Amino acid sequence: MRKIFLISLFIPFIAVAETAPRARDLGIPFDGTPGKLNAITDVTGVTVGHETIIRDLPEGRAVRTGVTAILPRGKLSNSKPVFGAMFSLNGNGEMTGTHWLEESGFLEGPVMITNTHSVGAVHEAVIAWRVKNGAADSSGYWWSLPVVAETWDGYLNDINGFHVRAEHAAAALEGASSGPVAEGNVGGGTGMICHEFKCGIGSASRVTQAAEKEYTVGVLVQANYGARNLLRVAGVPVGQHITHDLAYASNPPRTPGTGSIIIVVATDAPLMPHQLKRLARRAAMGLARNGSIASNGSGDIFIAFSTANALADQAATGVTIETLPNESITPLFVATVESTEEAIVNALVAGRDMVGDQGRVVKAVDHEELRSVLREYNRLKE
Repeated sequence: MRKIFLISLFIPFIAVAETAPRARDLGIPFDGTPGKLNAITDVTGVTVGHETIIRDLPEGRAVRTGVTAILPRGKLSNSKPVFGAMFSLNGNGEMTGTHWLEESGFLEGPVMITNTHSVGAVHEAVIAWRVKNGAADSSGYWWSLPVVAETWDGYLNDINGFHVRAEHAAAALEGASSGPVAEGNVGGGTGMICHEFKCGIGSASRVTQAAEKEYTVGVLVQANYGARNLLRVAGVPVGQHITHDLAYASNPPRTPGTGSIIIVVATDAPLMPHQLKRLARRAAMGLARNGSIASNGSGDIFIAFSTANALADQAATGVTIETLPNESITPLFVATVESTEEAIVNALVAGRDMVGDQGRVVKAVDHEELRSVLREYNRLKE
């Protein structure tokens, strides 16, 4: 029996995060000022963990999947909820726990992302992890409605083999850290495809001014959507020029252009839940910049949270809540759009060729070919 290779974020992928080129390294131009890491972890307190499962099975089956965990307050996420909100641009997908998120205004615990048929396993695993690592509520009961989101990786992954188990979700949670975020074929993004190129996880951030103070917005995406001919990078119709190596040319598993994307938006700006919903909506504009039209078969579901107001959940006592006036939050909208656009391109650039289930092959975008197309349109920073 072959071994399962379980890859965690912090140790194996630091070298990749430091040496593998990202979109800006290729000369792709983006607006705005990124944070130090240009990642969701530029928002202080946010940690990210990946657990990647790569395994070959008999009869041509292959496991190419995993789990990604985003913890809004790192190890304190169990005991200190954050204000949060969600937005569904097109609902052919799943993000659990969102009814209570919308009702209460609080995100209680981590955001998990995996493949479509592993939502249940990850959901149960997060509850077990929270029981193990957190205290019961004031009534003496452990109570949890985890947020678990998904995109479909059944072209490259033996999705009906149910290979994501509780230990994988727990490993992603336990391995979550600050610092560089691994991108591409990792965690929940391991088997994902974007605009018919190999894709996966991507992240980016922006630093901006609002109400005369500096704030950070960070975005993480699990990208698995889009038709090739619609792909745009830095405003250039790249997908109309790079038309070879189409993933589904010989064995289409779905209509090209369908698929999904999960977008997680984090900020340290003091925003209320209704303002965070407005922020989550703006992620759709960054997505559209890269060529998404939110097709009928796409699950485009976004969540936003704020790490400010650490005592907001202390319902038994009176607390003072800080918030920005609506008239001051437009720069945060801009930061969300820009971060989302770049995070998706980072996921695309970080993707690597993959041979998956039944020998299916998905090619990554060729960096030099991408640069050549951008150069033709005078959109490359040499």
